[in-house]
Amino acid sequence: MSLDDAIETVLQKVLRRIRPTEEERAFVEGLMRELEEIARETIEDLGLDVKPYFVGSLAKDTYLAGDHDVDLFLAFPLDTPLEELREEGLRLGKAIAERLDSHEVAYAEHPYVRATYRGVKVDLVPCYDVESWRDVRTAVDRSILHTKWVNEHLNGRNDDVRLLKRFLKGINAYGSEVYVRGFSGYLAEILVIKYGSFLKVLENSDFILRQKVIDPAGWLRREPEPAMKTVKRETEEDKPLIVIDPVDPRRNVAANLSWEKYGRFYFKAHQFLENPSEEFFFPETRKSGSYLAELRRKGTHLVTLVFKVQELVDDLLLPQLERSARGFERALSREGFNVLGWNVGRSSGKAFIMLEVDRRERERVKIKPGPEFFTERGWDFYRKNGKVWLIGKRLYAEKRVKESILEVIEELLKKNAVALGKGIRENVKRAEIVLDYVPKELEDEAYLFLAREKWSLKEQ
Repeated sequence: MSLDDAIETVLQKVLRRIRPTEEERAFVEGLMRELEEIARETIEDLGLDVKPYFVGSLAKDTYLAGDHDVDLFLAFPLDTPLEELREEGLRLGKAIAERLDSHEVAYAEHPYVRATYRGVKVDLVPCYDVESWRDVRTAVDRSILHTKWVNEHLNGRNDDVRLLKRFLKGINAYGSEVYVRGFSGYLAEILVIKYGSFLKVLENSDFILRQKVIDPAGWLRREPEPAMKTVKRETEEDKPLIVIDPVDPRRNVAANLSWEKYGRFYFKAHQFLENPSEEFFFPETRKSGSYLAELRRKGTHLVTLVFKVQELVDDLLLPQLERSARGFERALSREGFNVLGWNVGRSSGKAFIMLEVDRRERERVKIKPGPEFFTERGWDFYRKNGKVWLIGKRLYAEKRVKESILEVIEELLKKNAVALGKGIRENVKRAEIVLDYVPKELEDEAYLFLAREKWSLKEQ
């Protein structure tokens, strides 16, 4: 079998698993009709001038089999004051949700209602009824324009989008959330539209990176000023990819995409084209092992902080955990400990920060450089320190310090000497801190982190 035939065989097998069946399509279409009818009736009952729109993958027919989350946007007239949109949008969302199975209020830029209906999640999101990028007033307003643009340009390549989405999920590079920093579904759709197919996107993984700027709607020609501002801003921030939003020249669709996730896509695309396999789309569960054996193999040590956190969504919690881990990395480096890597997350209702370090103890003394001896500060240094000596004209002293890394961390936290995430600072200070040990529920996480299995680009 030729390589092209092998690739096609794999893609057909994958499509059979990810393409919705006719029965599933009928269910989704019926569900959307019912939801639209309920929404329109509720809008009429409340006497509101609001249009319901379906957005997202269901509305574009790019959803994967079994993934039926519904995004129903409630579009208010452009002359609606923002505060009124928030209040009336929430009231309308609740009124619709009361006719569904269950619901709760969630919060993003403004409150919205998250409901369930016939076993499917339904987000009821207020927005403005925009027709142009110039009308956009809130972050969600573009979604209506996104859906319209994709439906106008996809031209039957829906299955190619499904393949790209599933491939990105399989290689752990899907999702633009801040705790993923991968490819959004909309970015996947744009790439398929731009390059023509799933395989063409993979084949162009080098070119996409070299090209850097993708402008599917020609904004650099049509609206050069806002488009160039976008390119300049994103270039200065060293973004791996700049995809000017086809519906808004001020926005980079790939703004949240990290170098790590693009690099992952880059390598995996090459690997698939050389050696096609269904495992790229549906990988086997990562093998597990002993984190203690991994520590012995490497001769390193593991510090883990475990602490309770309030009910923060991952979008808010994970960036604060990452900031805190980087804060520990810098603070411990100043104290003579080398942090070789860190890992953060949430498990069993608690958050954790793992730090792989080069040693568990440091020297009992620290050499403290001082000022030149003949200055006023030199006399202060001489008086304040016990053992003092000269090297050239500069004074030095010996300072006793805590040896154990656990004691050092406790002291750093007590002195507020670690840059921690603002929303979890007090939680981290009350953390349980353990060395070369993790609670049972974190054993697999610790192994995957220490063995670098969590981020490995090569299958062992």
